[in-house]
Amino acid sequence: MDNIIELLPFLVPLVIAELALLAYTLYHILTHKNYKRGNRTLWLIVTIVGMQFIGPILYFLLGKEE
Repeated sequence: MDNIIELLPFLVPLVIAELALLAYTLYHILTHKNYKRGNRTLWLIVTIVGMQFIGPILYFLLGKEE
């Protein structure tokens, strides 16, 4: 239990960054209609299932239309 308390100052900013990235990604997916690859449903599933940074990063690298 003491290890978790010691790691808390490092985990809190990471969790906040993860949730902010997820929120921005979902907002972007829901407000845009064009994607380089795939469709809205595919990117929603990838983003939500791969929530720990991987899904949002994949969307911005592979799916976001410039």
